[in-house]
Amino acid sequence: MAFYTAMADTIHAYTGLSPAAFFTILALMLGAYRLVSSMFVSDAPETPPMQPPPPPPEPVQLGDVTLDELRVYDGSDPKKPLLMAIKGQIYDVSRSRMFYGPGGPYALFAGRDASRALALMSFDHNDLTGNLEGLSSAELEVLQDWEYKFMEKYVKVGQLVSEKTRKNADDNECNETTTTTTEGNQDPERHKEEEIKEKDTTAETQVD
Repeated sequence: MAFYTAMADTIHAYTGLSPAAFFTILALMLGAYRLVSSMFVSDAPETPPMQPPPPPPEPVQLGDVTLDELRVYDGSDPKKPLLMAIKGQIYDVSRSRMFYGPGGPYALFAGRDASRALALMSFDHNDLTGNLEGLSSAELEVLQDWEYKFMEKYVKVGQLVSEKTRKNADDNECNETTTTTTEGNQDPERHKEEEIKEKDTTAETQVD
C-alpha cells in the first residue's frame, strides 16, 4: 500500500494526473504507436519451403567406353549421369552428386579413372589414371576397399576400353553391316535367275 501511495504521489507530482488517468493515457499511446507502426512496416515475405532435389535418373548401361568418352560425364552437364571408373569398371555416382559433382570434395574424380588417386588418397591430377604400377601392397588394399564400397553402393554401367579396341570394334561392325547389305542386294538377282530357270523348265515340259 505504501508503494502504491508513493507511486501515485510521484505521478501526480510530475504529470498532475491521477494514476488511473496516467495509465489510461499511456495505454492509448502504446496502442496508437502499434497501429501506426503496422501501417508502415510490411510483413516479411514468407520463404517458400525448400523443394528437395529431383531424384537422379535410373542408371543406363553404356557398355564399352573410352577415356575420352568418359570425360563428358564429369557433372558439367546436369542432364548427363555422373560417372567415374575404378580399375577399368565404370560406376554411376549420380546419387552422390554432392560429393562427386561440381563443387564437391571429390569432383576431381568424376569423368575419370581414379584408381591410382584413390589408392594413394591423392588429389593430384597426375594420379587420375588407371596405371597401378609401383603401388605398394598397402596402397592396393586401400584401392580394393574403395572398389568394394563402389560395388556395394553404385551401379556398374560399363567398362573402359582403349581407343584401339573401340576402333577395331567399330571396323568389325562396319564390315558386318556392309556384308549384310551386299548379301541383301544379291538376293533379287538370285531370285530372277531362279525364275528364269523355272520358266525354261516349264517350257521344255510343254514341248515334250
